[in-house]
Amino acid sequence: MRLAIPDSACRYYFEIPMAYVVTENCIRCKYTDCVDVCPVDCFREGPNFLAIDPQECIDCSLCVAECPAEAIFAEDDVPVEQRHMIELNAELARQWPAITQRQPAPADADEWNGKPDKLKLLQR
Repeated sequence: MRLAIPDSACRYYFEIPMAYVVTENCIRCKYTDCVDVCPVDCFREGPNFLAIDPQECIDCSLCVAECPAEAIFAEDDVPVEQRHMIELNAELARQWPAITQRQPAPADADEWNGKPDKLKLLQR
């Protein structure tokens, strides 16, 4: 993402990091492999979902490869049907505490991985 900031007759462009977003497939899976690789501790933990704090995320992308549920996307790459998760991550990140260490996944996480329409199961 580029931000133009006018200065006199010139324009300066600054690269603004975009946040990564945890999408619906994380609900009820809540693997925390991503937490271990985050250099800035931007993950927030809820009862059955993780969110990324967009104010803390530095766009390093390390978490993407670590997510067994393939639930993490760059903001610009979030699938259209999951775009609502961008604002939801920001909202939940303001409410939930940081998680800084990997935790065991729920016992039934693998059963929930890949199931559609899990938003209604999100616990706040």
